[in-house]
Amino acid sequence: MAEASDTWGIFYQNLIDAGCDQEMVRQCVILAKAAEKADLLRLLSKHRSILLRAVHENQKRIDHLDFLIYQMSKR
Repeated sequence: MAEASDTWGIFYQNLIDAGCDQEMVRQCVILAKAAEKADLLRLLSKHRSILLRAVHENQKRIDHLDFLIYQMSKR
């Protein structure tokens, strides 16, 4: 865990915690250090969209399981 004063360590850990792979972390660090804010935000937004799509796909799976459980419990 990064120290509170270790800005880059915190940034790095947040990327890891967000599920970024090493290549994405590397790209984000390069963009952040180069102050390429728009490109960094675009990259992070793309990753967020990927994660959100996975959430929605898993929610659909949960809904199907809930339906099956409901149907089975009625019998």
